Amino acid sequence: MAAALELRSLSKRFGTFCAVDQLSLSVSPGVLYAFLGANGAGKTTTLRMVAGLLQPDGGDALVWGSSITNSPRKAKQRLAYVPDEPLLYGKLRPMEYLEFVAGLWNIPASKAQPHAQSLLKQLGLWAVRSDFTETFSRGMKQKLALAGAFIHEPQLIMLDEPLNGLDAAAARLVKTMLIDYVRQGNSVILTTHVLDVAERMAEQIGILNRGRLIAAGTLDDLRARSGEAGGTLESVFLELIDQSDRIDRNQAEEV
Repeated sequence: MAAALELRSLSKRFGTFCAVDQLSLSVSPGVLYAFLGANGAGKTTTLRMVAGLLQPDGGDALVWGSSITNSPRKAKQRLAYVPDEPLLYGKLRPMEYLEFVAGLWNIPASKAQPHAQSLLKQLGLWAVRSDFTETFSRGMKQKLALAGAFIHEPQLIMLDEPLNGLDAAAARLVKTMLIDYVRQGNSVILTTHVLDVAERMAEQIGILNRGRLIAAGTLDDLRARSGEAGGTLESVFLELIDQSDRIDRNQAEEV
């Protein structure tokens, strides 16, 4: 079975700045994968390249075996991407927004409408279905964007800081929804700065530093690599970043 996502030496530069440097990784089907790194590490740039919003300078990404370079339409049909600041249309109501997104995927209205209703109820937005999205709070917009990601039933969902703006109840609802989705054999890739959330939810973890993947695997794998036996994900993360920075400094001094 093909990986849900496979990155092959994916690279992106902005002028002289290398945002993503020969990045290779694999995300298995039925896995929630936490993609971690400090601000500017290359996480969002990577997700935007996979989603087709940025053109890679090198390498490729395969979504369930379909190349974003050679078969972009086929690859995109099997994924959804929710950015940190989702774009909604303020003058649309939730049902109108979901029907609009479903139309972009050529989903018949007879199928889209009941699915949209189910998603709004599941995410606690049914009571505001008649309100314009411009009146929504940050958390409500985040949940509606998530509903839009689910509307075409993708097999891979990429989420950039999905819990931003959510209160505790809404965050728990979203986490439960994502875990159920993964249990059905789908995959989720999420970025988050809330490391205890990643520690509780993620089966696989990848850590980026300066555009490079410096460690990947289960939390126990990362503990072994960092020397932090029994450590929290936060302590493991900080140690691995520090190790990577020391290596970079030593290499720079040698040059």
